[in-house]
Amino acid sequence: MPKYFDIHSHLNASQYDTDREEMIARMQESGTHTIIVGTDLESSEKAVELASKYPEIYATIGIHPVEDTTRVFDEPTFSKLATHPKVVAIGECGFDFYHAKKDEDYGRQKELFLTQIDFALKHSKPLMIHARNAYKELLEILESFKGLRGNVHFFAGDWKVAQRLFAIGFTISFTGVITFTHDYDEVIKQAPLDKILSETDAPYVAPVPYRGKRNEPAYVNAVVKRIAEIRGEDFEFVRAALVKNALRMIVYEL
Repeated sequence: MPKYFDIHSHLNASQYDTDREEMIARMQESGTHTIIVGTDLESSEKAVELASKYPEIYATIGIHPVEDTTRVFDEPTFSKLATHPKVVAIGECGFDFYHAKKDEDYGRQKELFLTQIDFALKHSKPLMIHARNAYKELLEILESFKGLRGNVHFFAGDWKVAQRLFAIGFTISFTGVITFTHDYDEVIKQAPLDKILSETDAPYVAPVPYRGKRNEPAYVNAVVKRIAEIRGEDFEFVRAALVKNALRMIVYEL
C-alpha cells in the first residue's frame, strides 16, 4: 500500500532525462506511487515503458488538446497500448482555451476530445481531464454522456463547477498551487473527501517549501498536508483517504 499517491505527473518529460533513476528512487523512499500522463503517442509510450519497469508507476495514454495541434488520435496504435495492465486512464484530454482561441480551435479540440471519450468507453477506462478556461465547454460534453468516469486534474474551478463534476461521478485533483494561494480553499473545504485527489503535475508548480525547484512526485506529501490543513482534519486520516481515492480510480471495483 502506498503512503502517498501522486495521480498526475510527467516523469516521461525531458526535464528528467539526466537523473530520472535518482528521482524515482526518492519517490520510492517516500512511499509514493504516481500515474505518468501521456500527452501524445511518444509520451504515452514512454509512460507505459516506465510503468512496466516500476511497480510504483502507472500510465495514462492520450493526446493533449493543445500541446501539438497537428496530433491526431491513432486508434489502432493506442488500442495496443490500452491492453497494457498498467494503463489506468485515457488522456490527458479535454479543452484548453488559455493557449488557444475558442473561436478558432473549438471544433478541432472537440473532435479530438470526443474521439478519446469514445475510446475510453470502449476500453472501460476513466478519463484524465485537462481543462483550462474551459469548464463550461467541458461540462457540456461530459454531462451528455452516461457511464463516463474520471478525474479533472489541476482543478481551478469554483464550487458550482465542482458540484456538477461530482454529480456525474468525476473527481478533482489539486497541485502544489494550493500551498501558496487560497483561491481553492473553499472547494477543498466543501468537497466530499472521497471526491478529491492529490497530484504534483511534476515537473511543474512545485509546492512550498520546494517552490521554484523542479517538481517531483515525492513532493506530493506537501499537497496532502495542505489539504488536511485547509479541511481542518487529521493528517493521517486525509492521507489514507487520498490514497484510497487514487486506488479506486485505478481499480474501479475497490
